[in-house]
Amino acid sequence: MGAIDSAVLAVSDILYKPYIVPLILIGGAIYLTVRCGFLQFGMFKEACKVITEKPHEGGISSFGALMVSTASRVGTGNIIGVSTAIVCGGPGAIFWMWVTAFFGGASAFVESTLAQIYKKHDGEGGSMGGPAYYMRDALGQKWLGVIFSILIIFTYMVGYNMLAAYNLQSTFAAFSFYGSGTPYIIGIILCVLFGVIVLGGAKRLINVTEILVPVMGVMYVIVAIIVLIINIPNLGHMFGMIFSSAFDFEAIFGGFAGSCIMYGVKRGLYSNEAGMGSAPNAAARADVSHPAKQGLVQMLSVFIDTLLICTATAFMCLSTKVDAAAYNLADGPNAAGYVQDSLASVFGGFGPAFIAIAMCFFAFTTLIGNYSYCEGCYEFIIGREGTKTELLVMRVIASLLIFVGSIASAGLVWDIADMMQGLMVITNVPTILILGGIAFKCLDDYKRQKAEGHNPIFKAANIGLKQKTDFWN
Repeated sequence: MGAIDSAVLAVSDILYKPYIVPLILIGGAIYLTVRCGFLQFGMFKEACKVITEKPHEGGISSFGALMVSTASRVGTGNIIGVSTAIVCGGPGAIFWMWVTAFFGGASAFVESTLAQIYKKHDGEGGSMGGPAYYMRDALGQKWLGVIFSILIIFTYMVGYNMLAAYNLQSTFAAFSFYGSGTPYIIGIILCVLFGVIVLGGAKRLINVTEILVPVMGVMYVIVAIIVLIINIPNLGHMFGMIFSSAFDFEAIFGGFAGSCIMYGVKRGLYSNEAGMGSAPNAAARADVSHPAKQGLVQMLSVFIDTLLICTATAFMCLSTKVDAAAYNLADGPNAAGYVQDSLASVFGGFGPAFIAIAMCFFAFTTLIGNYSYCEGCYEFIIGREGTKTELLVMRVIASLLIFVGSIASAGLVWDIADMMQGLMVITNVPTILILGGIAFKCLDDYKRQKAEGHNPIFKAANIGLKQKTDFWN
């Protein structure tokens, strides 16, 4: 394991320490924000309206696709990822997570709109698609789509799902019953439950996430609000810590790789995934009359994830008097301990128990949401639908990897996740920058029809699209 971790860390250092990933991710998002006319402000209300639209019979609604992508986004990163950012990068990391999310909303819009435009029939009356499809059909580079599909499978089946399993079991370390065998027991339980769900197919994934994601999100935010009310006298100090740390440029540039900016970008990306090219795989399944609608919905998903759920975790921790720096240990950050002790300072024994329960829901929906991207990518790679045997093998491997993640080391699972998400960014963001003009025209077409009082309906010819599409000709 040590040799694997060293190799993974070496690649991760290449991606992040010369600032390649942060520059591509944030620079690209700022450019797309300007080109889209700061739609994060101007189209926010419209995005909220689009969620309520009903699909055709048998189709997947915008809300359903939103919940699948949100299930992947809203997960262990919203709890352990946020607390890790604070412990390692300081309170200012939260500000840079907000920045990443705000500008990332434009990236999410563009990549998801492109996924809708270039989606394909799935043979069952629905649709499928994602970055691999617009890389092939719009760029004319199928090889790039194959590489990206491989990256998604490794990122979500290996990197993110192993990390989610590890983060879940780590929250149980706060309890007296936790011992050397506990990670193995939790890993087996997760492995079995995950296997039962994925054998039910994509429709079951969507049905599960449509119920669990809103419920767990609302409960989590309610608890956060209670903590803030109890700690009202500390709120001024909390905001002071966030902004003073965020703009302490002497400390930031003295060690940028470990600074609040870098941790804000890394953990913000891990949490909201904007620009990575993952959510477009879910967005392509939605049954909408205009691609821009699902682009707006996915922009909203980024805000739900970071500006709501991640902020809830940050405020729960920082509004207390628990010292985050004390959890930055030599053998790795005790992120789970920090967030659990923060809640324990307010609720006593209920605090760690609530985090453990929340992590069970967050981690489980993350696991199934992550895996939902992988089978479509596998089909793209092999050029046909996988046989029952092939898909069974893939699902068994995915289940076993969850067990492996539960018993792996913190350093290994975090380093794999950071490396894989970085590789996805440097593949997808340049692609959506090249193809962005198509999404901009699509947005203009949507705005024009709305201004004329119509419910926008998209036709490829309206924006001069030359490539043939399955749905819009």
